[in-house]
Amino acid sequence: MKTAIRKYFMIIVGAAMVGFAISVFFSPNKIVSGGVSGIAVILFHSLNIPLGISYAVINAALLLLALIFLGKGFALNTVLGAALVSVFVQVFSYFPPLTSDVWLAAFFGSVLYGFGIGLNLIEGASTGGTDIVARLFQRAFKTAKVGTVLLIVDSAVILTSFIVFGEFDLAFYGIMSIGISSFAINLLIKKMNISKLAFVVTDKGDDITKKLVSKSPRGVTIFRAVGGYTMQRRDVLMCALKEREIVSFQHRILETDENAFIIFSEAGQIIGNGFKLYH
Repeated sequence: MKTAIRKYFMIIVGAAMVGFAISVFFSPNKIVSGGVSGIAVILFHSLNIPLGISYAVINAALLLLALIFLGKGFALNTVLGAALVSVFVQVFSYFPPLTSDVWLAAFFGSVLYGFGIGLNLIEGASTGGTDIVARLFQRAFKTAKVGTVLLIVDSAVILTSFIVFGEFDLAFYGIMSIGISSFAINLLIKKMNISKLAFVVTDKGDDITKKLVSKSPRGVTIFRAVGGYTMQRRDVLMCALKEREIVSFQHRILETDENAFIIFSEAGQIIGNGFKLYH
């Protein structure tokens, strides 16, 4: 239950971030960041079509592809994410722009936009738009990075914005915006994949293992070792952790053996046994 609540809360937060970035940063400054949001900005300034409406209509077509190729689960979560973004885009369109400085709008809007999309992708959902296209590419090419695919696909929208607005500066800001948002997506996903690997050298390996296993969802692997200097037998415990679990883990260890020697190292990626790969 808690996992489901957290999941949908993150989807809502991500959608709100995307909607805020589009309506408060991008649209008032004619910044086309690519994808459906970029098309919505172009349609708003050229044909006066409300942002939320154009965003919703275009996403409806893309959702059919998601339903066919990515499955009902992804499509349903995408319906939620895309619908929420459409609502937030329309709601935030009534807010005044935070800045008229195009550079500031492009930078902060792109960071917010990238993190918002990243949060949805991490939860297996989507805010709609070209991240659906990115997921389709990733289905066909397993090693494709979401941010990189988005960078390639969205570049076509920048060209369209130049044709419509006829301003090199806005096109350059759009390119910069895509680069920043793509970097933000990859950074967030990479951060979510990073975990910690703990090694504990102790004389009380069995006691510590029992305590950790009883009070933590993480498993423990025990190695029987010999100290190179003392030549005494010791236990080396290995445990994979999330970064937020380090303090409580260390506290449990020292409660049992205050002389324990603990080493924490960074693991770029851990899969299985309570860990998932975010991509």
